[in-house]
Amino acid sequence: MFIAQELRKSNIAEYLLYMWQVENIIRAFDCSLSRIRKEYIERFDYDEEQKEELTDWYGNLIRMMNQEGCREQGHLQINKVVMQQLQELHAQLLSSPKFPFYNAEYYKVLPYIVELRNRGADKDENEVETCFNSLYGVMMLRLQKKDITANTDHAIKEITTFIGMLSDYYKKDKEKPLEFE
Repeated sequence: MFIAQELRKSNIAEYLLYMWQVENIIRAFDCSLSRIRKEYIERFDYDEEQKEELTDWYGNLIRMMNQEGCREQGHLQINKVVMQQLQELHAQLLSSPKFPFYNAEYYKVLPYIVELRNRGADKDENEVETCFNSLYGVMMLRLQKKDITANTDHAIKEITTFIGMLSDYYKKDKEKPLEFE
């Protein structure tokens, strides 16, 4: 919760990836708040008040996952809304002549998006989500200490740069709305 709050303010891309990880942590504990409290939250060096806040936060997320039908897979509506906002901003940035560096970065990453889709990525999801799914997948591979090919590593670096730009524009747009015309 504490990390999520900070990331939401500072880096929306990292926030979204973190929240996807939180969804999977909840699933790993079978959506059981008592297990999360006992087996996960207790490992942190927090005082009792912080542990209670964190337990409440996880409890609310579990409730939302149950209500929204994403206990097994999928994402919470709060995370889908962020993804939609990023996709809408992406479309605005691409259609505006005021953001040539963003356009250039997008066209640099587009071949990787096409390749990901040819290798089985969901063709119905938007391009931004394809990028996030690839970033999340590689993050999980690294956490499992699995090898990543040089080509994949290069693609992920390019996608990271692109999503980083989008995240920066998101933050700027929240602070003072961007002018697209």
